This record gives sequence, C-alpha cells and structure tokens, in this order.
Amino acid sequence: MTKYEVIIYGSEEDHAFIAEVPEPPDGETSQKALANAEVVIQEWLETAKEPGRPVPAPKGRLVFA
Repeated sequence: MTKYEVIIYGSEEDHAFIAEVPEPPDGETSQKALANAEVVIQEWLETAKEPGRPVPAPKGRLVFA
C-alpha cells in the first residue's frame, strides 16, 4: 500500500464513490498533466470494459477552472 493521499467521496448522482489522488504531480506543465490524465482515463475505460462494467457518458466538465 502506498502512502499517497487519497480523497474519497460519494457521488449520489452517479451512485458511486470517487477517489482523487492529488499527488504525486501530474507533469511539469499543464499540457503534460492533461496528457497524463488522458492516459489514466483511457486505461480506466479499457479496464472497466473488460468485465462489462457500465461506462458513464462524460459530463463535459471544464478542463481548466
């Protein structure tokens, strides 16, 4: 088990729990951080589809706030 901080909260809208890992850093630039996030999203989608888990449609949230 790693010692990185994990923030877990429930999403009633999605009927699921969400885990956020604010560290380690995602990249030296916003472009690298976004590219790394895209890799993680793609890996999650591939993993979820293998056992036939439902994949929710994107909600279209902002990339930068």
